[in-house]
Amino acid sequence: MSFIPRHAFPPLPSLPRSYFLGHHKAGLAKMKTLLSSIDLVLECRDYRVPLTSRNPLFEKALEGTQRIVVYTKRDLGGGNRDTRNEEVVRKWHAGTTTLYIRNGGGKEGEGEYANRKSVNKVLEVLKDHATKRYKLVGHRVLIVGMPNVGKSTLLNALRAQGLRKGKVAATGAQPGVTRKVSSGVKIIPSEDDDGGVGGGVYILDTPGVFIPYVPSSSSMLKLALCGSVKDTIIPPVLLADYLLFHINLHSPTLYSEYCAPTNDIIVLLSAIAEKTGRLGKGGVYDTEATALWVVQKWRQGLMGRFLLDEVDEGAVERARLEEEDVQPSFNQARRVERERRRDRNRARGEK
Repeated sequence: MSFIPRHAFPPLPSLPRSYFLGHHKAGLAKMKTLLSSIDLVLECRDYRVPLTSRNPLFEKALEGTQRIVVYTKRDLGGGNRDTRNEEVVRKWHAGTTTLYIRNGGGKEGEGEYANRKSVNKVLEVLKDHATKRYKLVGHRVLIVGMPNVGKSTLLNALRAQGLRKGKVAATGAQPGVTRKVSSGVKIIPSEDDDGGVGGGVYILDTPGVFIPYVPSSSSMLKLALCGSVKDTIIPPVLLADYLLFHINLHSPTLYSEYCAPTNDIIVLLSAIAEKTGRLGKGGVYDTEATALWVVQKWRQGLMGRFLLDEVDEGAVERARLEEEDVQPSFNQARRVERERRRDRNRARGEK
């Protein structure tokens, strides 16, 4: 009997639908106050979730400032020759420059060393923009995006390529490393140096800003899989199950070294735990640790490279309609955060 993958993942009404923290709100407010001195906005989105990593708050808060959209982690969303999705995404941004950043290796899973060719393309666009709007005091670029989409990693790569200087922005596997808007970091020299322009080009790094309220449980699971929320927010086994759902739609052979195709996440996790030695007390399979291991493997591109979002020309409009139906608000986000804090304090009190 041939394997039939699940065609839908059940909705989860009790799943957390917000991760809008205090420093997200403060960061967004600071960005608004800086707009009058900003020449360009560099908005980063995760290529694996080109729709879900789009934050409507930026479109409202940064309206009126010219923008470039950069899709990070392009190599984790499919092969280099798979350009159909790129072409569709470019159509979403008609009239706006759209670029793609590929990782270039570095330490496994960190993506610290972005592909030089794609980074140089971003530098060329920024230099061209600054040249056409000559400023002796320097060109200021604000880099924004959802948590953990790779803003600080891109900033470090731009500085390394543009100035041949080392890392200036802290990065990490979990969201929330950048908490405040930084002062400008030079990435292109001034005209006094060879290859420079005007007073130079500076980038202001910002904290990742989450959506106040996520429109669906599937969107929350996608963001969690890509690392936009901390791994403690969604149960690891549930996250791994959602990943299994997508892997099976793509190709069950991706885990063939562990077991036959299955829709049962416990079967897969047990097989992996046995083969990798992830056992708890008494030789019991440690399914939570194994689930996190599987998710990390996918984030590193070692358990398939594919998109989690469906990409077609009408996708953006459908996403906007979904957002309008939910009507996300800061009040909802604050209420969810208060509830999370109460649960956390209650759990501490029970220990």
